[in-house]
Amino acid sequence: MTPEERKQQRLQRRKERRARRKKRLVIAGAVGVAALVILLLILFRGCDGKQPSANTPSVPAGTAPMGTSPSQSMGEDTQPTVIHFAATGDLNVTDRLIQSNLTTEDFSAVIMDVAHLLADADLTTVNLEGNLCGVPYGASASAPQHLMQALSKAGVDMIQLSNSYAIHRGISGLMSTIDGVQQAGMEPIGVFRDSAQYADKNGFTLFEIQGVRVAVVGFTKGMDGTTLPPGNEQCVNILYSDYDSVYQKVNTEKITSVLRAAEAAQPDITIALLHWGSEFNDSVSSSQKRIIELMRQNGVDAIIGTHPHYVQQITFDAESGFLVAYSLGDFISDAARAGTEYSILLDLEITKDHTSGKTTITGYDYTPIFSVVEEGKPTRVVRITEAIAAYTAGHTDAVTQQTYEDMLYALTRIEARVNGEG
Repeated sequence: MTPEERKQQRLQRRKERRARRKKRLVIAGAVGVAALVILLLILFRGCDGKQPSANTPSVPAGTAPMGTSPSQSMGEDTQPTVIHFAATGDLNVTDRLIQSNLTTEDFSAVIMDVAHLLADADLTTVNLEGNLCGVPYGASASAPQHLMQALSKAGVDMIQLSNSYAIHRGISGLMSTIDGVQQAGMEPIGVFRDSAQYADKNGFTLFEIQGVRVAVVGFTKGMDGTTLPPGNEQCVNILYSDYDSVYQKVNTEKITSVLRAAEAAQPDITIALLHWGSEFNDSVSSSQKRIIELMRQNGVDAIIGTHPHYVQQITFDAESGFLVAYSLGDFISDAARAGTEYSILLDLEITKDHTSGKTTITGYDYTPIFSVVEEGKPTRVVRITEAIAAYTAGHTDAVTQQTYEDMLYALTRIEARVNGEG
């Protein structure tokens, strides 16, 4: 697939998203109008039993009040543009997941229940903890190509590859993973083929959605103790200069260089996807705090974290629109460790004010999700609230009682973790 074909595929997906959103708005509007008409009829009939006079003046549909033009009444010239950015946590490529259903040609069944959440956002990202290096699949952390095809079909636009598995299978493995992501019509984030491509892209990726320019940068704390071979130092964006040891020396020069290049492209919003923190640990290190401040000073509007495998706190400064989601947890997990089976799908609302020219994150929402891993059944990711409702209603495809109870517990834990209450 050529770059132009990938671009056309992404544009088609976005057109379909806008059509779906417009359809929902039309339906909602029609329902609202019908309810209003019924209410007015009730009110009119209740006024001494009188019907509306046939001589009552009315304003023809589509016209504006006297003294204004239709565009003025609708505010078309000043209506803000609102787009949505969706993000998931880690997609872990494991033996259990492979044996469950990744070796079939229908990986879409795994994410079917959440696919519309991925598809309806204007931009969607997934962090892939694995590679695309062919057989054997599973413990080698190699995933089949149809995994990428399923994600792309579900509306995912980009795959974060700057993470612990970036060079798990060497530089050649990184190259084949980049190829697989691009062949599926998605953009790899935080990694580059060589120094020439890094220089060409300036270390970041720029998207333009409905006139809103979104710069996305990706960084990892390290690569599971491995180091980049000489001559390949620019292939992966890394947060620390001591990334193969203790993660204490923040690579200020590298981070600043990428962010300044992004800022020079004049984006409306900048989002940083960071693979950071410690696995199975809720603590936030002092170096993470330094990174947050460094990024905020250099134009980043939102930081979205992965790697700990647990859901962690989200902080949002509504006045400035600056958001930090320390960790989203595991998007698809084998549930081998308690606390990793539940996570969130984050949705950022980004608003561009055409009057002031200012673009900010004006809010966020999240959907609690759960990796259902039941003996003898394929792994699937479900929305917790809806899955609980299906169980209580006795649906035939409902989860087991144990999973139901686990999800009830997960809901309370997610809320507590997101709010920073442990």
